[in-house]
Amino acid sequence: MTTGVRRRMSVEERREQLIAVALDLFSHRPPDTVSIDDIAVAAGISRPLVYHYFTCKKSLYEAALRRAADELVTLLAEPPEGPPAARLSRVLRRFFDFVEAHGTGYAALLRGGPAMGGAGAAVALIDEVRRAAYGRLVEHLGVGEPTPRLELTLRSWISLVETTALLWLDGRRIPRVELETQLVLAFTALLAVSAAYDEDTAAVLARVLADEPATGPVTALAGRLSRAGRPPPSCPAR
Repeated sequence: MTTGVRRRMSVEERREQLIAVALDLFSHRPPDTVSIDDIAVAAGISRPLVYHYFTCKKSLYEAALRRAADELVTLLAEPPEGPPAARLSRVLRRFFDFVEAHGTGYAALLRGGPAMGGAGAAVALIDEVRRAAYGRLVEHLGVGEPTPRLELTLRSWISLVETTALLWLDGRRIPRVELETQLVLAFTALLAVSAAYDEDTAAVLARVLADEPATGPVTALAGRLSRAGRPPPSCPAR
């Protein structure tokens, strides 16, 4: 008969375990309500041992925020193949998977956890995720240097996604799949509005539509917006 021997974790393994445990707790409860004792119990270790690896709850909280931000950035990766709307849909699906799994933590990340003094760290990490999202969009649109109008359009859409996710978490009254589709169409609509004032954005929109199925919802929406923006026909002379 063999006796199971519990392997002692290395310093890095223990730190990783504590970050994972803390992130799970922060994901389902407001961070201010999670104590070091809660983290120690969930990790199966003593309270003093937690302090051996992290000097205070704030340092562990910031490490958990770092992990969440890194995961979000990873989720933004998508091969530049296939129709743009399908690519965007896949990224949004992964993003909402994250939001749904880490609802309370996602809200805390965006709101900064001010009561724990983590606002500065949270703001910096969220800005990092936003920059990554913007860079991915620019890359997939095949744009070297976006015009100011196109940059404003892309950053506005990223803000829309963030706000929409926060609002959706409060009751989840709209089916996720509908919300994700709506955000893809909102991206097209914002591009179309910007294209009416900016030739470079119009060229980007044309490239996007050229890669979309002719009978797909994105092409149909762009057609409706284009027709809606045309001036009415002039009245015949009497």
